[in-house]
Amino acid sequence: MSLQTDRSAHMELSAAGDDHFEQMLKPCGERVPNPLNDRWINDLTDADLASLYQDMVVIRRLDTEATALQRQGELALWPPLLGQEASQVGAARALQKKDFIFPSYRESGVLVLRGVSPTELMRVWRGSSTTTWNPYDHNVASPQIIIGAQTHHAVGYAMGLGMDGEEAAAVSFFGDGATSQGDVNEAMVFAATYHAPAVFFCQNNHWAISEPVGLQSQTHIADRARGFGIPAVRVDGNDVLAVLAVTRRALEQARHGGGPFFIEAVTYRMGPHTTADDPTRYRDQGELEHWKGRDPLDRMAKYLAQSGADMKQIEKDAQAAADEMAAVVRAEIKQTVEPTARDLFTHVYSEEHPRINEQRDHYEAYLQQFGDSLDGNGANGTGAGGSAGAAR
Repeated sequence: MSLQTDRSAHMELSAAGDDHFEQMLKPCGERVPNPLNDRWINDLTDADLASLYQDMVVIRRLDTEATALQRQGELALWPPLLGQEASQVGAARALQKKDFIFPSYRESGVLVLRGVSPTELMRVWRGSSTTTWNPYDHNVASPQIIIGAQTHHAVGYAMGLGMDGEEAAAVSFFGDGATSQGDVNEAMVFAATYHAPAVFFCQNNHWAISEPVGLQSQTHIADRARGFGIPAVRVDGNDVLAVLAVTRRALEQARHGGGPFFIEAVTYRMGPHTTADDPTRYRDQGELEHWKGRDPLDRMAKYLAQSGADMKQIEKDAQAAADEMAAVVRAEIKQTVEPTARDLFTHVYSEEHPRINEQRDHYEAYLQQFGDSLDGNGANGTGAGGSAGAAR
């Protein structure tokens, strides 16, 4: 049997199990009674429901704006989240201030809803900063580019919360591809063993770059967690109400001594893996069209309309908020002060280190050969950034 045939079979296997999850809103907007989860969202007011929709509209605009800025040369790279807005908004709105999150590189929506400014986030992808915010200001760690590594950090932090007797949880976000990494499995071992208040939030968007999820797992990803003794749930990741309810449920358990919890949010990556990827090389257009029919924003809009909400006003407010965010980002990103070569040697360790200072001095001597300096004020006018680029 050819590899292509195998891949096709795995892709069919992946699609076949998509509807085996907890759901509260059908794609048509119809509300599905759910005795287990209803109580977790009974407190939502009409204003709260409209706010969830607005959050998704703003986050989608953030994504399209960042993609456009990357195409215009303002960002070096961008990992799109188109189609995953409900997973990110639902999870983010379930969090309390004291909870700490450990994101991967695609959780831009979660970060912004936690208080990180969109411009700060985009400067990371511009290459102007590794992180411009203090993690303790928002209880948000730096985005992790190493696949699955943040799960270790989250479990370690969660173990500390448990030792301190804090009623808080640590939440790690990752994709389906990360579950094939040893780090994620090792983190689940520690979380289960130490009964840590850790929530594993897996956004199963069906693609690990070009590999379909069915090629990586012969069972639902949530089942893997159960093998470690961790309670798990599979939820419709395009249903913002279901994601909110399930995440609240998981966090409540974790915060109050119930130990770890695993959430598999079944969603879909509508765009490329990053702006450097071309998904048309490996993804069938029919599959994309299928998932367009499950769009999380359309689903929530239909539900609100069927509930008698003033969708004209809700849409107007949401678009105004999105336009305002986009205008601020476009203005601020162009005012970014780029780091100097000296900045490369700061914040490497918590205190000054002689080896780092030695490397800094060596690099400065190198730059001086070209009439440049670590601060970018060399006589040749190229600046440290230019010389640094030439050195690379």
